[in-house]
Amino acid sequence: MATILVTGGAGYVGSHCAMALANAGHRVVVYDNLCNGHREFAKWGPFAEGDIRDRARLGALFAEHKPDAVLHCAALIEVGESVKDPARFWDNNVVGALVLLEAMRAADCRAFVFSSTCATYGAPLRLPMNEEHPQNPLSPYGWTKLAIEQASRDYAAAYGLKFAHLRYFNAAGAAPGEGIGERHEPETHAIPLALFALLGKREGFKIFGDDYETRDGTCLRDYVHVLDLADAHVRAIERLLGGGASLAANLGAGDGVTVRELLAAIERVTGRAVPATMAPRRAGDAPALVADNSLARRELAWRPGRGVDAIIADAWAWHSGK
Repeated sequence: MATILVTGGAGYVGSHCAMALANAGHRVVVYDNLCNGHREFAKWGPFAEGDIRDRARLGALFAEHKPDAVLHCAALIEVGESVKDPARFWDNNVVGALVLLEAMRAADCRAFVFSSTCATYGAPLRLPMNEEHPQNPLSPYGWTKLAIEQASRDYAAAYGLKFAHLRYFNAAGAAPGEGIGERHEPETHAIPLALFALLGKREGFKIFGDDYETRDGTCLRDYVHVLDLADAHVRAIERLLGGGASLAANLGAGDGVTVRELLAAIERVTGRAVPATMAPRRAGDAPALVADNSLARRELAWRPGRGVDAIIADAWAWHSGK
């Protein structure tokens, strides 16, 4: 059994990873400032409230719990907000990560699994996107994630750190039976927004553009169940602690669903049609984003096992309280 510090472990992905790590027999310590996380999501081990930029707090945490590895999920994630207020994102995401890496170095903790994103690639030059795709982010959010990837590579070269950069595509779904799921304020993700329209929590659902070069004109995205993501994190941590090499890996289903196909799947799963209207394209939206996940399959023996219908069923159960 290893002790794993999960920063941002009271958030959406972090809480599912904490659960998966605990279920795999590891001791989990959650560290979260609760600006986006939820205290009730941290229930698979000790919880410490604090900010990743707090050097003294982190030092005391490492001294008390002596983690063998860090899973770093703490970050601001709203792409649009990063454009409006980049200083806040660079301070929280990058300065915070550097403070965390220094705390790890001081404690001789050398395994770092990082919650990264396909946003580090920017506009797709080819599909599906593999890990060799050029990284040229379109937003300050994407640049902050890429900066942390580079910093941890430099720490690996100089100080013996081992890392796993896990680049998510569209995380979705929930573990409703465990009382955790997607809860963002404000919510910006397509599946919960569509379900909110069904639940009367918002006025309909907008389809932004129907003239893209996709099979039905709407944007195409690669949705991966958050429980499948969590499984990949467990595998990455165990790889590093077992002596395996550092890696960067895409986490996506490996196929795509258009917005119209997503709405059809929601109707198929829930039996209710989402009230949708057309709207102009949004600036910065890529026509299609699809992962080449073959590296994760090969190096982590990872298989995303839940398709879009399962993702929607779990999200519907979570958001509707069923």
